[in-house]
Amino acid sequence: MRIEISIKQQTLTLFDDDGGVMARYRVSTAANGAGCEKDSGCTPVGVHIIRAKIGTDYMPNTVLVGRRPTGEVCTPELMAQSPERDWILTRILWLSGKEVGKNRLGNVDTMQRYIYIHGTSDLTDMSKVGSHGCVRMRNADVIALFDAVPVGTRVFIHNG
Repeated sequence: MRIEISIKQQTLTLFDDDGGVMARYRVSTAANGAGCEKDSGCTPVGVHIIRAKIGTDYMPNTVLVGRRPTGEVCTPELMAQSPERDWILTRILWLSGKEVGKNRLGNVDTMQRYIYIHGTSDLTDMSKVGSHGCVRMRNADVIALFDAVPVGTRVFIHNG
């Protein structure tokens, strides 16, 4: 099983071990485009793995900060009260780069940048860039992906 994320197409595709498409989802990647440098606000490219899964059994729209539930449930009213917040909801698949000098270690380490595949408000326009570097998904989609993939799953992110 593997995941491929196209920044250009704003899609995430889940493949089975034989290369068959199991699922395809619309996503939203970084407003700043592709890039691996720390503090760039870009979505990192290259080969990654899912290092950790966070949020098993959390309710949809559970608000997460620092990978922990805040006790809040995201609603349009809560979003209106804090329009500047970067809404990380429901589930987190924490990525770790596999390519030293490109997306692992030093100033380009994906895991140290806290880059995730995560849920976001269902009001977020998928297929448009807008994140701070992460890959945003609809809550139902991130739950389905979370349930389908184990820790260690290969994730290839590209700009083509």
